[in-house]
Amino acid sequence: MELTLLGTGAPDGLPRAHCPCASCATARGPLARAATALLVDGAVLLDLTPGAALAAARAGHSLAGVRQVLLTHPHEGPAVELPAGLPTAGRVADGRVLTLISGHRVRAVPMDSPGTGYEVTAPDGERLLYLPPGGAPAGLSAADGDSEGAKASGRGGGRAARDAGGAPYDMLLVDVVGRPDALARLRAAGAVGPGTDVIAVHIGHDVPPGAELDRRLAAAGARAVPDGTTLTVGEYHDVPDLPRRTLVTGGARSGKSVEAERRLAAFPGVLYVATGGAREGDPEWRARVAAHRDRRPGSWRTAETCDLVPVLTDEGPPVLIDCLSLWLTDAMDRVGAWDDGAWAAGGEQALRERTDELVGAVRAARRTVVLVTNEVGSGVVPATASGRRFRDELGRLNAAVAAECEHLLLVVAGQALPLRG
Repeated sequence: MELTLLGTGAPDGLPRAHCPCASCATARGPLARAATALLVDGAVLLDLTPGAALAAARAGHSLAGVRQVLLTHPHEGPAVELPAGLPTAGRVADGRVLTLISGHRVRAVPMDSPGTGYEVTAPDGERLLYLPPGGAPAGLSAADGDSEGAKASGRGGGRAARDAGGAPYDMLLVDVVGRPDALARLRAAGAVGPGTDVIAVHIGHDVPPGAELDRRLAAAGARAVPDGTTLTVGEYHDVPDLPRRTLVTGGARSGKSVEAERRLAAFPGVLYVATGGAREGDPEWRARVAAHRDRRPGSWRTAETCDLVPVLTDEGPPVLIDCLSLWLTDAMDRVGAWDDGAWAAGGEQALRERTDELVGAVRAARRTVVLVTNEVGSGVVPATASGRRFRDELGRLNAAVAAECEHLLLVVAGQALPLRG
């Protein structure tokens, strides 16, 4: 099955008319995107946007052979411009299946928001799923699947897997930036597996400009292609391997926690490990914890613990640990490292043993791990010996953990700078 993307942008395109934002300002030439529309084997057109005939011609195709035009957007969606000779564009009722004279089979997939998704099966069996902007299949959650192990590997049961015939799609076209949870839900249900080619569409001005978009998509196991690209569904495509271990570091309020959460937003069953614990009588700390919880996907599980070695060495779904600096605070509490006498009388050695055990667990981890830490030592020198001790020990811990991670990110002013991977 051959698929040509006549457009890959949001309904109002990229750049958005008269918008001064950074993404729109840099979306020129090959980075500009028309509203998403797909031409399948020259026979099926999914979404009809202004200029579709010209876009097809630029890509070396014609719309003359189109037998079915289907719309995914709700009725108040973008304008529809019907070129002469094309069949009338329409929407298919949820669950209905069309068998076209071309041999393609099209099934309308109900969404959890206005609009319709379409599963297209080619005469020779390749299958793709195309979802509208801001949409995910209805009735799914990232908790679907047979087990935690199934969630982690992309295998399992669930409604989407049954609807998909029990096998992953060959290609998924989805709003990865706007609805990463849609990708997580499909992975949990087994409808997206390691061999599924995930293409980001409906890309609008809320995406980061430049190479940052490609980096974020790669972290989700997805990619973007320019308008006019023709893809062969089911053909092998070499995508970047997802790093098993990632360390995200940065200063206070730099956005490092948001970046770490973003890296796992497209995966199901994530375990969020908070090392800060509960601080009785501290309303400001409770407000911080609540803000973190509110922005995390509802399907994620949370554990509040500093006992990280079992978490790292266990099999299971991806884990996010936030953060190592609070873990170190707890470890120093346990060995009395804040007191000069206790530090000299064995506290230093005891802390070394704890940090070595943690670093060894990071090295041995088989599950996907994202760790957050604070970057220290770039500002004012602490006034106390214990403060300087904490600064030095966190610097050592960060360096040791970074050495065990395939991917290392430094977050500055909300921007993630890849240092490795």
